[in-house]
Amino acid sequence: MILRYSALGDIDTILQLLADDAISALRGDTARPEDRPAYEKAFHAIATTPANALLVVEAPSGDVVATMQLTAIPGMARRGSHRLQVEAVRVAASQRSSGIGGAMMRWVIDTAAPTLGASLIQLTSDEARTDAHRFYTKLGFEASHIGFKYAVDLHRETPAQ
Repeated sequence: MILRYSALGDIDTILQLLADDAISALRGDTARPEDRPAYEKAFHAIATTPANALLVVEAPSGDVVATMQLTAIPGMARRGSHRLQVEAVRVAASQRSSGIGGAMMRWVIDTAAPTLGASLIQLTSDEARTDAHRFYTKLGFEASHIGFKYAVDLHRETPAQ
């Protein structure tokens, strides 16, 4: 298996990995062709922002079987510590429980975080993902915070000024 930066040609597979997840699908990640321009725009934004990385795992067959996004966040708290945010970790259903996810996260812990000078790795996981919670706990992550999200409707009309 090879962990590498994603390429534009990986988008369809990444979309399938997102859509294969029931929670992501409920949030709209269903890999519809009409959504591809939005994903391409996001891909370019990630690829051109140095603090971000969209990574994939390529099997010996050449197939992409997993993905994750990393974002380095400089901060003032914790005496100016940098954090590494891990997002959208997905492994193909056919490859789950094969050790790929664990290898990805160990690489984040052992290589990515120290290379970026991040003293803290953080991630959020939907409350319904109890298997993921056990997975992250086994890797040494602690459920230390309560997360909050606020969905912004970018398509609503704003009142005239």
